[in-house]
Amino acid sequence: MLGNTNAVATVAVKDVKSARPFYEKTLGLKVDGGKSGVLACQSGDSKLFVYESKLAGSNKATAVTWTVDDVEGTVRSLKTKGVAFEHYDMPGMTRQGDVHVAGAMKAAWFKDPDGNILAVVSA
Repeated sequence: MLGNTNAVATVAVKDVKSARPFYEKTLGLKVDGGKSGVLACQSGDSKLFVYESKLAGSNKATAVTWTVDDVEGTVRSLKTKGVAFEHYDMPGMTRQGDVHVAGAMKAAWFKDPDGNILAVVSA
């Protein structure tokens, strides 16, 4: 039934006006809206809706993951924009700086200003 339709990721924030610079300038997404309490963000061929909620940042798992060709390069670029990276102890993974490695897969996690966990990965 839903297998032939597109899905949209959604992330709750406390205030879309405050969140907009992070998603637009720091992450480089094309952002539209905000007046109705929702930002429609374009990320490649995907969409990300950022909306206002009292539950913002309460998810303790990864909310959005971007697949990139160069995790290390993406991490360096985001760090120049003030993004701090999370470090996790995960079975089967080692850490090289801010990048977690498991075989050919590399991943790095960071949080938005509301505490939502975001990631970049390559395989």
